[in-house]
Amino acid sequence: MATQTTEIAVGACVDAGGSALGMPQLCADWMGNQVAWLVVSLIVIYLILSRIALPRIGAVLAERSGTITNDIAAAEELKQKAVEAEAAYEQALADARIQAAAIVAEAKAEIQVDLDVELAKADATISAKAAEGEKAITAIREGAVKSVTAVAKDTAKALVSALGGSADAKTITAAVSARMKG
Repeated sequence: MATQTTEIAVGACVDAGGSALGMPQLCADWMGNQVAWLVVSLIVIYLILSRIALPRIGAVLAERSGTITNDIAAAEELKQKAVEAEAAYEQALADARIQAAAIVAEAKAEIQVDLDVELAKADATISAKAAEGEKAITAIREGAVKSVTAVAKDTAKALVSALGGSADAKTITAAVSARMKG
């Protein structure tokens, strides 16, 4: 009987030595056992994944999503601050240009005032020198007229004497004066 039990236990998938004949996975006698262990394994894997792994993965994904959302919000905030800083910079630059233009205008006005004062001084100096020159020219003219009158009297006296006439100084002076007047 022992041999019969061994033969029944051996079946079609195992030989007398206990070695498997062919592929044990394809043995129809063991298929029920394999399916049961497959279901148990899948349930264990499902429980491990659903209770441990997937919540952790979900938490990591949620954390990443939150980080990305926060980073995008921070980037938008920084972008807005950069736009505001650029606007402030442009405004400061425009104010500086306006202030520089005002300083230049003020400096030009001061220079113009100084220039006007110096021009007035120069005009006064030139007018004074021109007046002195006019006086000198008038004095030279008067001296020239006196010299010409003296020369004319001497010449007239010499001519009258050379022509054989005689003339007194009073007649010569009257003749030269009349001729000098026009």
